Amino acid sequence: MPKASLTSRLIALIIDSIILAIIGAVVGAVVGSNILGVGTGFIVGILYNWYFWTRNNGQTPGKSLMGIRVVNTSGGGVNDVQAIIRYIGYYISTLVLLLGWLWAIPDPENQTLHDKLAGTYVVKA
Repeated sequence: MPKASLTSRLIALIIDSIILAIIGAVVGAVVGSNILGVGTGFIVGILYNWYFWTRNNGQTPGKSLMGIRVVNTSGGGVNDVQAIIRYIGYYISTLVLLLGWLWAIPDPENQTLHDKLAGTYVVKA
């Protein structure tokens, strides 16, 4: 399967981040607490990505717009555990100077750290 470019992955991530930021802002405004909004935003992020990666052919709205999707390393669908590990892996990838994201640049399979942790690839749809 042809792997997705890092540029298309970044644009998809930006689109999904904007959607999640809007949802988080609304939740924060409704509950009247930024801290609760951040915690809720994390939970919403898990649910959002879990749903789209496992129940929508591996495509969040951002990935769908970019014509890419998340698959497991054998090319099949992502399971529930992989989706949760991959999402938590986003935070791990970001934690130390984005090194988990930058890992994909020299990687021959374009896998980030969170892809490696979850056993996933991002491919052209």
